Amino acid sequence: MLPLISLAQAQYPDGAEVIRKVDENMTARTVQSEEQMIVHGRRSSRTMTTRSYARGHDESYTEYLSPPREEGTKMLKLDDRLWLYSPSTDRTIQISGHMLRQSVMGSDMSYEDVMEDRELLDIYTAKVVGEDTIDGRKTWVVELTAKVDDATYHSRKTWVDQQRYVPLREELFAKSGQLLKRITLSDIKKIGSRWFPTKMNYKDVLKDGQGTDFIFTKIEFDVDIPDYIFTKASLKK
Repeated sequence: MLPLISLAQAQYPDGAEVIRKVDENMTARTVQSEEQMIVHGRRSSRTMTTRSYARGHDESYTEYLSPPREEGTKMLKLDDRLWLYSPSTDRTIQISGHMLRQSVMGSDMSYEDVMEDRELLDIYTAKVVGEDTIDGRKTWVVELTAKVDDATYHSRKTWVDQQRYVPLREELFAKSGQLLKRITLSDIKKIGSRWFPTKMNYKDVLKDGQGTDFIFTKIEFDVDIPDYIFTKASLKK
């Protein structure tokens, strides 16, 4: 007779298949979007608006639209390189090395988070380890372990909606096992044929405050984006 734990695990779906369906919802050939990023500090919050474009996993471009202090700041990712343009100095710098761990505009997101846009199955092995309920939605609890050396996080735990196959919560861990960040995903909407969380709260557990809300106010998938967007020349336009 099989132990009870083995019987329970036998009822779980294949972890790779669950994450494959998540990747189908969360990634696209191209994405064009507008966002609000609300950074919650200990005493006050500040809101920035951005417009972004992405093509595949290797090309992305973001322009800050407001407030005036950040307006005109731009970020460009090409393959494993990231550039930041500052209109106040009219300079473009490449973000690399230890600078990638720095906060983006004082938020709970790092430049490493911005760079990590690959499909999860390209980076991690996946195993369903349990079930849970979040806001009345049944989820699969999936443990992800890095299988590549350049993963931003060594392991992750993600709670995946069993019907819509979108993550509702994620925990991101260092190689030591220390919890680094927690992400809460909500406001799930049907966009075309996919389900997508249009609000994400990133919480750096090593920092004070209520984290950073990242809200999609407009998003389109699989649209045509001009090639010039993904060039260094676009940073100074």
